[in-house]
This record gives sequence, C-alpha cells and structure tokens, in this order.
Amino acid sequence: MENRITGPGPHMSMENRITGPGPHRSMEHRITGPGPHLSMEHRIIGPGPYRATKLWNETIELFRSGMTQKKHRVHFKTYDRCFTASDAVDWLHELLQCNQNFGPEVTRSQTIQLLKKFLKNHVIEDVKGRWGKEDLEDNNSLYRFPPTSPLKPYPKRPQQKVDPLPFPRWTDEDSVCGHIPVKPVVMNSEMWYKRHSIAIGEVPACRLVYRRELTTANIEDIWKSRTLSRLQKIFGLDSLNDVMDTKQTNGKHIMHNVYNVNKQGIVVMEDPAKELPHWLLSAMKCLANWPNCSEMKQPMYSGFERDVFKTIADYYSSLQEPLLTFQLFDVFVNILGLLQRRLVAIEALQLCCLLLPPENRRKLQLLMRMMARISLNREMPPLSDAAGNRALMVQTFSRCVLRSKEEMDLGELLSTKLVTFMMDHCQDILTVPTSYKNAVEDYVAHQRRVQIKYPGANIDNSIHPAFTQPPESTHQYEYQKLSKAQDPVKAALEEIINNKSLSSKEKKKKLKQFQRAHPQVYKERLPTPESEAAIFPEKTSLKSQLSFFAIKRPFQSFQRTRSFRM
Repeated sequence: MENRITGPGPHMSMENRITGPGPHRSMEHRITGPGPHLSMEHRIIGPGPYRATKLWNETIELFRSGMTQKKHRVHFKTYDRCFTASDAVDWLHELLQCNQNFGPEVTRSQTIQLLKKFLKNHVIEDVKGRWGKEDLEDNNSLYRFPPTSPLKPYPKRPQQKVDPLPFPRWTDEDSVCGHIPVKPVVMNSEMWYKRHSIAIGEVPACRLVYRRELTTANIEDIWKSRTLSRLQKIFGLDSLNDVMDTKQTNGKHIMHNVYNVNKQGIVVMEDPAKELPHWLLSAMKCLANWPNCSEMKQPMYSGFERDVFKTIADYYSSLQEPLLTFQLFDVFVNILGLLQRRLVAIEALQLCCLLLPPENRRKLQLLMRMMARISLNREMPPLSDAAGNRALMVQTFSRCVLRSKEEMDLGELLSTKLVTFMMDHCQDILTVPTSYKNAVEDYVAHQRRVQIKYPGANIDNSIHPAFTQPPESTHQYEYQKLSKAQDPVKAALEEIINNKSLSSKEKKKKLKQFQRAHPQVYKERLPTPESEAAIFPEKTSLKSQLSFFAIKRPFQSFQRTRSFRM
C-alpha cells in the first residue's frame, strides 16, 4: 500500500499531492502539528460516476497518510507503528468535520461506525492481524494498517451509446385529417394577397400536417425524457446511466407527483392502502404544531412529546427501503457535489424527488416538514438529553431517508449532509418548480398542434421551437434542395432561374417556353408577378410598380388621374 501511494504514476504520494507547490501545507504537519483543529482540506469530488466509491477511497487515503502511528506497550509487549482506537476516532472525526464533502454535521458516533466498517473491510486490523468483525470500540485497543491495498476497485461497465428517448414524430404518414377536423384550404395567389400584405414576401406552396393523437404513454415518455435531460445537463454528464438506471424511471410517477397534490403541495394518494396510518399522521401533526395543535386530545404528562417522537421514529426506522430508494442512491449522492451552488442543488433535488414513487414522496414531504418545524420551534422541549432537537432530527431520520444497499461505504455520513440540506430548504425542494412544469406543458401542447409544412422543410426540426428557422430565410434553399433530389423537371426550372450567363431577354424566353410545357410546376415555383420580377432585379418597370399598387388594394377599382394621362 505504501508503494502504491508513494510510487510514481497517477497514484502519487499523499503528502506530495497535498503539499505540492503553493500554500498547502504538509498533511503530516497540519495534523500532527499544533492541534487537530487546523484545516484538513482536500479536493471536492463533484458529480460523476462512482462518486461514493471515490469518496470512500479518498477518505481511506487521507486516513492512511495522516494518522499518526507510534510505539505502544501493552502487557510488557511493544508494538510498532500502531494507534489506539480513541486516537483514530479523534483524528478521523476532525478530518470528516473539516472536509467539505461531509461537513460539521458528522458526529463522533458516526465516526465510530465508519471505523467499524474499516475494520470489517480490512482497511485497518488489530495488532494481532485480526479483522472482519465490527467490534471496534472507543477505547485504547491497538490497531494498525495492513500492507495490502484496501481501496475499492471501480466497476467496469461497457460504454454504450445512449440514444435519446424517442418522441412522437411528424411524418408524411401523419398527414391525415381523421384526427383533427380542420378543413383543408387551397392557398392560391389571389387568396394569399387578399389575406396578407405584400411586405411579408414570397411564401412557397405549403400544406397542413396533422399530428397523431398523443396517448397517455406518449405524454409520460415526454415528462420522463425532459426530466432526465434536464438532470443530465445539471450534472454535466454525457449520460445518466452511470449514476442511475434510467430504464426504471417511471413517467407516470412524475406526472402523479406534479398534478395529484393538495393546496399545500403534498402528494395525494389514489390508493388508500398506500396512505400513512391515521395514528401516525396525528402524531406528526401534534409535534409539527406543538404546542398549538387544536385537535390534540391525548393526555398531557411529563415526557409526552418524547414518547410521540419515539413512535414516529420507530415507524420510519422500520421501513424496508429508504424514502429516496436504493435505485436512486447514486444520483442523490451526486447532488452532494453541487451543494456549493445552492440554487443548482435545489433544482437537482426538485427534479430527483419527482422521480420517487408517489407514496415515498408523500412520506418524505410530511417528514421533512415536521423536522423543519421541530428544529425551528423554540417552544418545543428537548426531545433527547444527548443532542439538541435539530441534531436529533438529522441523526434519527438520516438513515431512513438515504442509505446504501451495500452498507459498505460512507452512506450514513453522506445522508447526514444531504438530510441537513433538505431540511433547511424543504419548502423549495419538495414543491414542483413552476418553470419546469410550464416548459413541459408547452412542449406537449406543441406536439399536438397542426403545423404547416413547406416544400423541402425538415419536419423533425419543427418538433421543438428552438430548432425552427424563419421560413423567409430558408425557403429558396430548401426548395432547391428538394427539387434537385426528387424532381428533374423542377431542377431544370431552377437551372434556368439561377443561370447568370443568360441575358434577361433569353431567360424570359426560356421561362415562357417552360411555362407552356409545364404550367403547374411553373405556377408552384413562380405563383405571382412579383416572384417573376424578383428574378430580374436590375430593372424595375413602371408596369410592375403599377401592379404593386393594384395588388396592394385589390378591392378598389383603378381610377385614372391626370398624372397618369400625362
């Protein structure tokens, strides 16, 4: 292990990695120097694959490189390079509290639990070489580091290209009128100029494209895809598959959590069997509104509120799975890497909490609101002699909110930090973000609209407003692209129009010939005198000017004036 950490290559010396050029001091000096209160900073591990494993390995490296080892004599026998359990608890507790990946919420009890995991996973061993049991106590028993590497390997997963979730597409097959009763309109040149100003410019022939009716499953897929896409952007990852199983995400749960809520924003359950027991709701309401619960009919006695709290804690502790689910453990752990940016972390938590099953989200909402009210209630008597009410809330419910299924990592420490943040911002985190809801609803409405299709336009690009382009800037290009690819007659017309070597007289002659031979194609491409005049921009005749005014006001008869008779 010593060679692995201090040898050349990417695993450089822990001392060198922390004490390189710059203001960082030696880990040995900072920890064994004047007091353990000095800074013990190391890099913040942001969102990304295997974040929990990275934190586990990082903590072990810091522990091995910084923990002071000395000679100890027990029962007339001397042991070199070892340390007592109490010294290890002191040092590691201070390290975790000063570490921004964990924070000051870490308790001494949690540090002892982590050292027990270290002993079970052979990160440490006793001086007789024994390990594998969680029997470490906060006493003077001697422990040492084994020579083998205790770091977790990173799981190897084949990199797969993840295609985005398919959306319903607008295709030619969808151009049927059976779903939306809209009367087709033939837009000839006369109707066009009666309805629109000539200033709009030339618009090619178009037709209405109708969308197939969106099913409930289509809408659920849209909510799922938009939510996961936004989360991926927040995390800055190429794919979410390394931090969660996106296939198990249920769009139906998201829609239920968004729409099936009461006036307070709490999820309402359709199945009464998934509701919290009535006695538990009464107990939570009693503590949340203490001492102003008007419906409280229970007898009052000394320690009554402690008994009520213990009843609530026992129920949540008995849950087989944490409220944030084992499946979403990694994605919530990755949110901890965003806590330095408070608003970003809140948005990520808002979206991730919408992925929860509705019954889990409801339980989480009620629990967090109760915890927040108790921690801020100055009239609430102490619910424990060992800790204040705020610390007690975090210590009691962290494990039932978030924990790892493997039970071999830093899940308890990470859940403490996350639950503290969620409790302080529960009002924002556990409500549906309005901007997100409006954006998805607008997107769904856009999918249902009838749309105009221009010749050669890419209908798939019109699925989202961000991909649309102004028709006036792309008509000619798209028309030419379609003509060259599909119709040789149209291609011949475009060749005449774009041939700069022809004089105006010759071009007019060829166009007349083409018009007589293919009147329909000619009319589609040049439906108005203005579109014909646009081919010859060098001269503007009096006749074309008069025709402009005549078309501008098509319903007024032309009256001669003296100026025109001159």
